[in-house]
Amino acid sequence: MAEVHECEGLRDREGVFEDRWDAAERLAAMLAPHYEGSDQAIILAIPAGGVPVGLVLARRLDLPLDLLLVRKLKIPGNTEAGFAATGLDGNIFYNRELMARLGLGEHDEEVEREREAVMEDLRERNLAFRGGEGFPDVSGKTCILADDGLASGFTMRAGVNAVRKQGAARVVVAVPTSPWRTIEWLRGEADEVYCANVRTSWTFAVASAYRQWRDLERPEVMEMLRRHRAGKPDRP
Repeated sequence: MAEVHECEGLRDREGVFEDRWDAAERLAAMLAPHYEGSDQAIILAIPAGGVPVGLVLARRLDLPLDLLLVRKLKIPGNTEAGFAATGLDGNIFYNRELMARLGLGEHDEEVEREREAVMEDLRERNLAFRGGEGFPDVSGKTCILADDGLASGFTMRAGVNAVRKQGAARVVVAVPTSPWRTIEWLRGEADEVYCANVRTSWTFAVASAYRQWRDLERPEVMEMLRRHRAGKPDRP
């Protein structure tokens, strides 16, 4: 089972971070004693919300940065919640309990349409964010997977599986906030989990950990990455 690291005094609190940048600074302080300057580690940020988190971690820890493209498959008629997650490799992780409650089957027409739409979006994101390059070289490396928070954890699980398949030596999940039930579930998948703000209540929303929160648009993410590649400060 993966070891879990959290910030003392932040458990079960809401509004503990100003924004994603502030949250990433807290996370970087947790990771620094173990990974700063490592020649075997790489930060893999999950767009969109994980990009500012990954940028800060890469700078503070002096580690290379790349992106890990994984996305949830959304419940029909619901733009927020997902019933599965997949990456560019097309390997899908289904929340079968939720699908059973919703009356959804893997081969339902609406499920197939959503899968195809998500795969097309992932290909477009790879072209926009990474110039269409293949999967980053992670063989033998410690992969630190960064996002702005976990909900069900299916998207992160798809990411963990993707880097395992590419030969990662160790997989570290690094997020500012998550419900404990999701961390428990991921402990069997990752080697370590870093989460500054662990929440044990039944109700949970990633946004509630932040005083300032909004979705990031694709042009914003592209600009952040452009600035990073040009050696400019992370934040405009």
